[in-house]
Amino acid sequence: MVVFAVVGHPNKGKSSLVTTLSENDRILVGAIPGTTKRANRYDFSIDAEVLYSLVDTPGFQRAKAVLDWLEAHAKDASDRSNVVAQFVRLHEHDGRFYNEVELLRPIVAGAGILYVVDGAKPYGPEFEIEMQILRWTGNPRLALINLTAKGDYIGQWQSALAQYFSIVRVFDARRADFASRLHLLSAFSELNEAWRPFMSRAIDALVNERRRRLVLSATEVANALLDCMSYTESAVLTQDHNRAQLQHALRDQLRARLQNREAQARHCVQSFYGHSALQRREEALRLLDVDLFAERGWALFGLSKMRLMVTGTAAGALAGLSVDALAGGTTLLFGASVGALVGGVGTWLGGDELAKAKVLGSPLGGTTLRVGPVSAPNFPWVFLGRAWAHHHLVAERNHALRDAISTVIAEQGNVMDRVDHALRRELAQIFLALGKEGRTAALVDRLKERVITLLEASPGA
Repeated sequence: MVVFAVVGHPNKGKSSLVTTLSENDRILVGAIPGTTKRANRYDFSIDAEVLYSLVDTPGFQRAKAVLDWLEAHAKDASDRSNVVAQFVRLHEHDGRFYNEVELLRPIVAGAGILYVVDGAKPYGPEFEIEMQILRWTGNPRLALINLTAKGDYIGQWQSALAQYFSIVRVFDARRADFASRLHLLSAFSELNEAWRPFMSRAIDALVNERRRRLVLSATEVANALLDCMSYTESAVLTQDHNRAQLQHALRDQLRARLQNREAQARHCVQSFYGHSALQRREEALRLLDVDLFAERGWALFGLSKMRLMVTGTAAGALAGLSVDALAGGTTLLFGASVGALVGGVGTWLGGDELAKAKVLGSPLGGTTLRVGPVSAPNFPWVFLGRAWAHHHLVAERNHALRDAISTVIAEQGNVMDRVDHALRRELAQIFLALGKEGRTAALVDRLKERVITLLEASPGA
């Protein structure tokens, strides 16, 4: 197993890096210098196997005094690593060097060094003192240029760091996506040949875990959609009831049930990616908090009316073609024509009504008023559009991002219009078949596979 000590000046993003690479959103990340008071070790594990560990350390406070002590006690270059270890032992309880002892202790124990600097701030001579101390340890070391704010001094930092570190990388600890994290882990293996098998296994495990999370998310989204499309609410209709009021109440109950099921699915997806505590204050997530039935939400996440009509027409035509095929073509494509007409018109009629109400008779007498299931043609598209956007934000979000999120899901509207034509047509066929055949095992599997394909893509593509 490989251990890395994350070191550097205070408030340069060390804790954010540890949070991102350990996928631990419980690590305290703050803008106040000195948030990290002592060295803390965080393991990244999958299936109870620790793949690598990161030690979040306090920042240097008295680097110049430490270097002066080291230079005064070292006989020659061959003695430097021993002198660093001696410094840690002798100053274990010296409050003046508390921070330096905390950050050097894991390095003396053999940890690799990840030195974090802020590329948004200019390079200064005080950082050279820190880099000299780290070079004295003789441990494998990599420098990361993080960006905590606006400003670009990356070129300046690259020139300085290259003199002390064999590998220098630019890495935005708070916004790095999955591919960037894998690239960084791959760089770790270049520091020490003995680490290569450990990091390769970690990368493979991460890729496999990523796929597992995707499949779990798609399964949950598909099941949630199927549940929502089957829900109904009903009540016995008596002479004492005002039918309009009862119908309104049942529609409200149905809406609440649909919203709760969507919220449950979102919670599951977030838990699959380790974001159970994800807060809802970011603009992109507030966008997803638009009411499931609000006009703005349907315009943003569903299909446009024209695309809805074209997709419904195509799905209806294909259903009609299956009728023609069974008849040996003797209908002269009459089935396709009727299917196209019904599919297209159906997307317009009732498009603004969530679910129809029916009065059902009972063999024992009396009547029941039932609302549902959902009949609005755009509902499954809106549901999937919201799930697609939510999954993308959760899956690409690293655990250090706490205040804002960059997203390609702008308010251009009609997210599902961006779905590949072939996939959109397949989904429309499944929705049509569900209405005729019900929730069969074959249709459930088809829907899950198509949702996997959907979630693999980016809503901004």
